[in-house]
Amino acid sequence: MTATDPNLPAPAGFASPFDIQTPAGADGWESLYPYYALLSEERRAQDQGKFWFFDGMHNPEPLFPFDTIMTENWWVAVSQMSTRVWPIPTALGIDHRIINGYLYISPNAVTDPEEIARRAVEFGKRAGHYYENWDEIYEQWVEKANDCISRLKAITFAPLPDIEPESSVFEHRGVYSSYDLLTKYGELIHNLFEMGSYHFEMLNLGYGAYLTFREFCQQAFPGITDQTVASMVSGIDILLFRPDDEVRKLAQLAVGLGLADAVLSSDDPGAVLRAIGEREGGARWLEAFEAAKDPWFWFSTGAGYTHTDRAWIDDLRLPFAALRGYIEALQRGEDIRRPLEAILAERVRVTDEYRSLLPTDADREAFDGLVELARKVFPFVENHNFYVEHWHHSLFWSKVRELGDVFVAAGFLNDREDIFYLHRNEIYSALYDLNIGWATGTQARGVTYWPPEVERRRRVRDALKQWSPPPALGTPPDVITEPLTVMLWGITQETVQEWLGAGDAASDELRGVAASPGKATGKARVITDPEQLHEIEPGDILVCRITAPSWAPVFSRIGAAVSDVGGIMAHTAIVSREYGLPAVVGTGYATVTIKTGQLIEVDGNTGVVRILSQESA
Repeated sequence: MTATDPNLPAPAGFASPFDIQTPAGADGWESLYPYYALLSEERRAQDQGKFWFFDGMHNPEPLFPFDTIMTENWWVAVSQMSTRVWPIPTALGIDHRIINGYLYISPNAVTDPEEIARRAVEFGKRAGHYYENWDEIYEQWVEKANDCISRLKAITFAPLPDIEPESSVFEHRGVYSSYDLLTKYGELIHNLFEMGSYHFEMLNLGYGAYLTFREFCQQAFPGITDQTVASMVSGIDILLFRPDDEVRKLAQLAVGLGLADAVLSSDDPGAVLRAIGEREGGARWLEAFEAAKDPWFWFSTGAGYTHTDRAWIDDLRLPFAALRGYIEALQRGEDIRRPLEAILAERVRVTDEYRSLLPTDADREAFDGLVELARKVFPFVENHNFYVEHWHHSLFWSKVRELGDVFVAAGFLNDREDIFYLHRNEIYSALYDLNIGWATGTQARGVTYWPPEVERRRRVRDALKQWSPPPALGTPPDVITEPLTVMLWGITQETVQEWLGAGDAASDELRGVAASPGKATGKARVITDPEQLHEIEPGDILVCRITAPSWAPVFSRIGAAVSDVGGIMAHTAIVSREYGLPAVVGTGYATVTIKTGQLIEVDGNTGVVRILSQESA
């Protein structure tokens, strides 16, 4: 599958974003979001002529006002890398619009041959420096990421005191609690944007290297599949599997210490921990458990881009469900390790087979260099995700909740979670309002202003949740050249055509990206909320919008995976390949077409999902 195939017929159009109607009860939804993220009459010609697709990968539900900090962060951070920093020859940035509360994005392409050539020269010089010094730069990146996380941990929030501490007076600070509160909030926001910049320092180059290798293979081996190309860089140990590996170690330790029955005694993690604490050898296991928790349990159950994606450390049910499953497998005498050796053996076999087909030494030399570079950059493409979206962002959300407690103490909010109904810039104003009330002794306006406003916004967002966002809007693109759009979201000319022809397709069949080989048949388990992960039974076929890396433990229990969004390098695809499970991603409509309990067939070789029975649970 190529990013652009000139032999494909020009697709018809999608609905205009300006024709989308506001759901009942959601009037005024625009007030929840910044003006620059909205459609406008002044930009009608521009926005109507662009191709917009729904980013259900990162934000499957209507955005909370505060959570737009994440989307606005990467709107700049990822785009500036492609447009201003490297720059990528055929791609500019990725534009954003919020429509009925949902995030739609649009990749910008460079099509002028002279501009592409000019950018290619600059890209080669800058990207070449990073590729040639990749390992050293990656080590520096890890140091920067760890430092950013350490500074985030140090930020704390507490209600303003009834009277300023004596230390502020006798140490002659000259600045006081009101200043500290504003300063810490500024540090919190700047820390997020700093990590957001690190997020994409090397990521676009990682995808670019893989995309270059993929294009070489497609030209050298006509008809080669994306999953065959991916298999040549699979089997690399990455940090995103480390949390699951830690759970496996804890399972083995529990069996070795004779604590298996204690772990299996309850579905409640708290009860299990208490039972272990009362047993001989329990102290040793609990010590190992605490050592694993930080940082490995700072693992978001979602993409990490919304505060509702809680981490393992906040809710231990998912890792403990995996722990029980691994212990039961060990008791049956099964090997609970990932099939890494088999994947590595397949990687060697496939690489050697295709390399032998190349006709010249020059071709083989080019192939060797490209596959080596793809394997070198691949660990960063996945490892950054743990540092950024999981460890850092989960900590970030916890700090925002601390700040929510400050507003609750001042009477501005009824619950710490209400803070997410305020945009980050509104919070700065609310903090100053709070400081005014504290300084003057007069009740701040926020006490009467924010509680009813939060309730209004809650009602509006609840109404927006009833709307089903279409996968795409606007004018289909002539070309798709932005690396993340192709590799991560899986948006290609073929994808666009599949979406346009969805109404013509058989009602019992869905098509997507063939992400991991094999074929499986089983009962569908549709997961639209991480809370439902506990419902998965052995052999179920997981059907979801997109998986999160923290879902890895369920992959030892399912028979296959299907997702609405994603490309060959989406997490659903990567984890399925590493676990040897069939997978089809980027189907567009799986979670609204398939019902839990239906018998379905997943063909990871062809990218087809078939509904074999219409009965559902």
